[in-house]
Amino acid sequence: MPGAEFTETIARARSGNAEAWGELYKQYAPAIFRFCRRALPAREDAEDATTEIFMKVRDKLDQYDASRPFTAWLYKVSANHCWDILRRRSIRQDLETGEVETLPLEHPDPGQLDRLMEQSTGQQVRSALAKLPARARMALVLRYYSDMSYDEIAEALGVRRAFVGVVLLRARHQLRELLTGRGAAGAAAGGVA
Repeated sequence: MPGAEFTETIARARSGNAEAWGELYKQYAPAIFRFCRRALPAREDAEDATTEIFMKVRDKLDQYDASRPFTAWLYKVSANHCWDILRRRSIRQDLETGEVETLPLEHPDPGQLDRLMEQSTGQQVRSALAKLPARARMALVLRYYSDMSYDEIAEALGVRRAFVGVVLLRARHQLRELLTGRGAAGAAAGGVA
């Protein structure tokens, strides 16, 4: 939707116009559902979360700062909502709070991970993502599926910016191991929900 048309749609939605709200929902709901599907363990969770996120957005639309990109704000609301769901479920986060000395010293080859993801089915990637600790999964989804910056990820996860790199490094390593089949035993032994 072009800039002027989008600004007008936001203004109409803020004033309670149901048609404008429907336009926003139609435009952004599919992407938010895909985001939630990657962040949450089950399709039903993603469907519920998408509905709940848009209810929140409708109630908080007057808080949106029009000087910033709408999608960044929308993904931040979505990330916070999904993160709250995962926290409420008390998913264990042992792996992301471990000692820094246990980090692998080498960066996984990003090209190798990309190739693995391309060779894997969507279901295999979702299954591998679901086995990751909550914070690691959210960091990957925010970075690679929502294209958020480290600063935006830090804000959404409530961590220092410097910690985002650590979480992403671990998450990429764990995802690569899960996709190659080497991580299933390790994930089970680590008690990852």
